[in-house]
Amino acid sequence: MQVVRVIPCLDVNMGRVVKGVKFVEIKDAGDPVELAALYDKEGADELVFLDITASYEERKIMIEVVEKVASNIFIPFTVGGGISELNSAKDLLRAGADKVAVNTSAVKNPNLISALAEEFGSQCVVLAVDAKKTQSSYEVFINGGRTPTGIDAITWIEDGVKKGAGEILITSIDQDGTQLGYETALIREIASRVQVPIIASGGVGELIHFIEGAKAGASGLLAASVFHYGMLSISEVKRALIDASVPVRP
Repeated sequence: MQVVRVIPCLDVNMGRVVKGVKFVEIKDAGDPVELAALYDKEGADELVFLDITASYEERKIMIEVVEKVASNIFIPFTVGGGISELNSAKDLLRAGADKVAVNTSAVKNPNLISALAEEFGSQCVVLAVDAKKTQSSYEVFINGGRTPTGIDAITWIEDGVKKGAGEILITSIDQDGTQLGYETALIREIASRVQVPIIASGGVGELIHFIEGAKAGASGLLAASVFHYGMLSISEVKRALIDASVPVRP
């Protein structure tokens, strides 16, 4: 098993970290700069920052917030939200991001993935996918989970990897904020289809959920509420993973 990363997520709206349930009932969760610095100090392996309304509002990400976060951390930093062309990604990388995540814009223009990979390298391109279970599979939603696309999530992920995405960030809309655990069936299916790292997102509420995500095939375990509201610490999560024979960074 590959080394597993513990990754706090900052869902940001209007400069504040927020968290909801199944992408609705959004509540304030704190200041992104303060939380980022705290998670860096606590031993997070990476940090994900998502401007969750940028694509829906058809605006660019709040780059000044990204700069402030980047200046306060020393761990790999992925930023997503409203990235629709190369210059947007370039601005974020200059502001301190290590990787860029694309979601809505990539669905609308799949060639964006190829363009980003050619310009910055696949290791820099994260394909973020918000998926919701249907009767037979999983459907891709865009615009912060507001808009169904009719696109099969597994097929889209395979296509995205072929176009150059170096990592997948998969969020289960059904599980998001429920604290009932990751959508492990979805993670397993993705892991069986692609060879790039998978970050699991949506549903963590207990230590066992991190272990289940890792054993399903995710090498990145993303969580928000349990960290933002002090329910679990990063050190607790890493100890639980080690006890379950899941390799993690010190």
